[in-house]
Amino acid sequence: MAEAAAAAASTRKLYGYELSSNSVRIAALLNEKGLDYELVVVDDTKSPEFLAINPLGQVPAFQDGDDTLFESRAISRYIAAKYRSSGTDLLPVTPSAKLEVWLEVESHHFYPAVADLVYELRVRPRLPGGAPPDPAAVDALARKVADVLDVYDAHLAAGNRYLAGDAFTLADVNHMAQLFVMSLTPRAAELVAARPHVQAWWDEISARPAWKKTVAALPLPPA
Repeated sequence: MAEAAAAAASTRKLYGYELSSNSVRIAALLNEKGLDYELVVVDDTKSPEFLAINPLGQVPAFQDGDDTLFESRAISRYIAAKYRSSGTDLLPVTPSAKLEVWLEVESHHFYPAVADLVYELRVRPRLPGGAPPDPAAVDALARKVADVLDVYDAHLAAGNRYLAGDAFTLADVNHMAQLFVMSLTPRAAELVAARPHVQAWWDEISARPAWKKTVAALPLPPA
């Protein structure tokens, strides 16, 4: 059994950057499912070797035996479905309207708004020749995130312990990497703290052992 598990793990490879939020999304999911994998750090997404894995030249990509996937949300849905019986079952037994809605909200509203704010606050100043964050831009981006988080707070306040209701699901997992980056960014963290139901949700899901294992493996830069 141990040899079979090791052999299966050796065929699962996550290609990405350790601090890429979309790579962390998949690492968190694999940990939640209790699946071993090999992290292959990609130094050049435009190299012929990596383009043979993902012709779009973006991380993450995932190899699972003979199957190769790219696009983080497609990877996460695949893992949750294929390995449903491993670790935490993250897909409701019956079709869930809430699950489908909040997976889409994350993709089209939450992620873009948060990514833009975090880029302005944390990423752009660290680039070569980067300037301090532009206060006007930060204010505008923060308002967009606040508007999105207001929708989350109202949903969670309406008797929803998690995004899809009473059970922790893939919808929650898909938010964790960006929520974590927000927690490391004071201006963004304030937006979460100002919404008690969002803060309580984040406090609960970030206390899960699989998430703690994910964070422990991250080579975090100074704030």
